[in-house]
Amino acid sequence: MAIFCSAIPVGSALGYVIGGLVGVHLGWRWAFYLVTLPGLLLGLLCFWQRDPRVVADGLAQKLPRRSVRDYWNLFRTRSYLINCIAMTLMTFVTGGLGFWVPAYLRYRDQSPAVGMTIFGLITVVAGLVSTLLGGVIADKLRSRLPGSYFWVSGIGMLIACPIFIVALYIPFPAAWIAMFLAIFFLFLNTGPSNTALANVSLPAVRATAFAASIFVIHAFGDVQAFWLLGYIGGHTNMHVAFLVVSGIIFLSGLVWLIGVKYLAADTAAVESQTG
Repeated sequence: MAIFCSAIPVGSALGYVIGGLVGVHLGWRWAFYLVTLPGLLLGLLCFWQRDPRVVADGLAQKLPRRSVRDYWNLFRTRSYLINCIAMTLMTFVTGGLGFWVPAYLRYRDQSPAVGMTIFGLITVVAGLVSTLLGGVIADKLRSRLPGSYFWVSGIGMLIACPIFIVALYIPFPAAWIAMFLAIFFLFLNTGPSNTALANVSLPAVRATAFAASIFVIHAFGDVQAFWLLGYIGGHTNMHVAFLVVSGIIFLSGLVWLIGVKYLAADTAAVESQTG
C-alpha cells in the first residue's frame, strides 16, 4: 500500500513543479493539455486489466459475495470510521497547503514561482521517502505492537505539528528545512492508514470501503480547506491561516491515536471471517 500510495505525494509534487514550469513558458492551458494524452492512455489500459486472483487461480466462482449486512457492518466498524476522520483532517492539511502555499510565500515576501518549485521538490523527496518508510515501519511493528498502523500515523502527525509551527516563525531559507521535515512526518501515515482501511473491511465490500473513504476525505477535507483557509487568511493573514493548519495536523494525529485501541480487534474480526 505504501508503494502504491507513493504516487500521491510524487504525482502532486510533480504537478506543482512541471505544471508551474509549463505555465510560465507555454501558458496555464498547456499544463492541462499535456496531461490529456497520458490520461487517455491510462484509461484505455484499464480495459485490459484483469483480477490477478482470477487469472492465476481461476477463482471466478469463488470471489466473495456481498450482502447488505456486510455494508452495514463496515460502516459500524469503529476503526474504519476513526480512520476516515483522521484521513479527512490530513487531506485538509495537504490540500490546503498545496493550494495556499503561493499566497503564504507572498505574505513572507518570497517568490511564489521559485517557492512552488522548491515546495514541489521537497514534497517529491520527503513525501516519497516518508511514504515508503512509514509502510515498512508499520509492517515491522505489527507483530509486536497492536495497532501499529495507527501508531505510526498518529505519532508522525504529532511530530509534524511543532516542526510545521517552527517553519512559520523562522526566516527563509532555513524555513525550507523545517518545511521538509514537517512534510516528511506528515506523509508517514499514507501507507499505514490505507493498509488499515483494507484490513478492517471484508474483501466483498473493500472497493466500497475505499470509495466511501475517498469521497469523504475530499468532500470534507481538501474541498473545505480551499475556501476556509482563504476566508481566514482574507480576514486576518496567511500566517494565522497556517497556524490553523498546524492545529488540524495535531487533531489528526490525536484521532489516529484514539483509534489504536480498536484497530487490532477490528482487523482480527475480518481475518477470522476470511481465513
